[in-house]
Amino acid sequence: MRSTATARKSKHLLLDPNQLKKAQRVLGAKTETETIERALALVISEAEKDRRAWAATEKLVRSGIAITDVFGRVTDRS
Repeated sequence: MRSTATARKSKHLLLDPNQLKKAQRVLGAKTETETIERALALVISEAEKDRRAWAATEKLVRSGIAITDVFGRVTDRS
């Protein structure tokens, strides 16, 4: 998951142990460090997906195409 060339840095954090354990189970991580690394990777990945989705949506809207929502309403293109 992480690059072998990436330097690691020691951090001291105050975390809710219940949240950490729940996240560890959800992410299937073996250690607390792995849990935090996976959670950070997930957040970064989701942010990139969101950025790409918004960029595609903006490009589509700028193209002038008529877009209808799930109720069949045409979006305002002004």
